[in-house]
Amino acid sequence: MAQITIKDIARELGISPSTVSRALKNHPDINVITKKKVVDFAKKHHYTPNAIALSLKSQKTNTIGVIIPEIVHHFFSCVISGIEDIAAQSGFNVMIFQSNESYEREVSICDTLIANHVDGVLVSMSKNSFNYDHFKKLKASGASIVFFDRICKDVDTDRVIINDYKSAFSAVEHLIGIGCKRIAHLSASQQLIIGQQRKMGYTEALKKHKLKIDEDIIIKCDNNIEAFDIVSELMKLPNPPDGIFAVNDLTAAGALLAVKRAGYEVPKDIAIVGFTDGLVSTVTDPTLTTVEQHGFEMGQTAMEMLLKRINTKENYETITKVIKTNLVLRESSNR
Repeated sequence: MAQITIKDIARELGISPSTVSRALKNHPDINVITKKKVVDFAKKHHYTPNAIALSLKSQKTNTIGVIIPEIVHHFFSCVISGIEDIAAQSGFNVMIFQSNESYEREVSICDTLIANHVDGVLVSMSKNSFNYDHFKKLKASGASIVFFDRICKDVDTDRVIINDYKSAFSAVEHLIGIGCKRIAHLSASQQLIIGQQRKMGYTEALKKHKLKIDEDIIIKCDNNIEAFDIVSELMKLPNPPDGIFAVNDLTAAGALLAVKRAGYEVPKDIAIVGFTDGLVSTVTDPTLTTVEQHGFEMGQTAMEMLLKRINTKENYETITKVIKTNLVLRESSNR
């Protein structure tokens, strides 16, 4: 059955389409009886406004796109909740896309968003993106863009980040403070700014406390399966690490399991710190010390910044907002 239109309502009630339109908008020029007839008829026949027609008239679709690497990560699901919280209050619809860490998929998503004339896009880029022309094309199409967490330094846009350097530094300094002297780092891709900054925080903490930086125990690893295999081998070394700083909680959980399977105790023999403070950090045995990223707040902030860009005609300078983090102390480092 075809959706009823304003013209259909006008024809059935014997009034003009403009009268129907104004009655549905509760315009004061339309008398109460006519308004009630129009509204009652519209409800009975399940009338809904034509979003495409409205967008053509207003030059806005009231739709934004969100590009994330993977929705399975607790951090990104929290960010999405924050985005949708603000979007719902503001009358915006949200289209969510996963790049699945694929550059090609990310390019395709950007083309889809351009074709759908979205008003704006929130992006956390793939770790495998080495060319950023698709983001430049998206910006050139007229869509407002805000990057969050994984930002792109080659495209001048608003950004929402945490201080990855400072957060990593404090996490590693905590491990040093409880007596760790040989700390391994399971790192993110160094193509990502967050990976570079967290590694820098790790190395600077070691330097401050005059501990050796051993490149053999700084290993790219950002998931639990890889972490289990890598840490299993690290624990076979003649001088295994006595601390691990992992780029995220899933990686830390894989490392924890490998340490226990190797016959070592956490935190007595080796202490572990993760990054995110997702659900996994509270269900491991022992529970994980981790950096809380405040994903919900990041999502809210990113959406508020995007709405300001969409609704403001002036072309003001780009803004970077930094969400504060904190170290959540749990059993994996409780010596």
